[in-house]
Amino acid sequence: MDISGAKILVTGASSGIGAALAEELAERGATVCAVARRADRLAEVAERCRAHTPGSTHLVADLADLGRAEAVGLEAWDLLDGLDLVVHNAAIPKRVPVARLTAAEVDETMLVNFTSPVRMTLALLPRMLERARGGFLFVSSLGGRIGIYHEAAYCASKYALSGFAEVMAMDLYGTGVTVKLAHPGPIDTEIWSKDENDDANYDGPLIPAPVCAASIADAIADDGFEYFVPPEFPGGGAIQDMVSGKSANVTAFVQAMGRMYAGG
Repeated sequence: MDISGAKILVTGASSGIGAALAEELAERGATVCAVARRADRLAEVAERCRAHTPGSTHLVADLADLGRAEAVGLEAWDLLDGLDLVVHNAAIPKRVPVARLTAAEVDETMLVNFTSPVRMTLALLPRMLERARGGFLFVSSLGGRIGIYHEAAYCASKYALSGFAEVMAMDLYGTGVTVKLAHPGPIDTEIWSKDENDDANYDGPLIPAPVCAASIADAIADDGFEYFVPPEFPGGGAIQDMVSGKSANVTAFVQAMGRMYAGG
């Protein structure tokens, strides 16, 4: 996709990766519709986008409301007279060990991280198919390819999102509607804040959100499907190598992670 001149919707755009990506895309010439629930912070992001593309705008929406998730996508379409790309970035963390995890916590995580972007996608897909043009980019996570200790609900939601994106790309092959999947690693965003979550087990260096955003923008301009954004861990080492190693021997990976964190 040629980002310059494109009309792009970005969810979860009031902070973190979403805010950085909205501004990165606008700087590259895209007209952006930023979507999030925090109106004041979202308005500031939209204002920064308009400094690059005056037609950029924003819509306030709590995407945990599935009806609103569907509606806001259609509103953005009408507002911008069509969309070339929808970036599903909004997500919540859930760092709770399985022994303490509740059904309500699982449902909440799946709703926001998986069901909501899928519902928005299904609402917009007929319009893109009708004109045989457009695309969706799902921002999953490294936790959508490997398990993360104490994050069963979060990883489940991101694994589901990754699986949906893979099959959607197969189903839509040749239609003119494209699908991409992006996996951020350890990015410096509010997702690490504790709130009602346990402390994160990872205490290593974090990648700045603008670096991740630039990597996602590069992926949008490329012609592939899956991307690690950025492709290396902070300090070096390809993320793909870790994922490939885990896939080659899942038993060994699970046992090693269990021993490492459980002290076995």
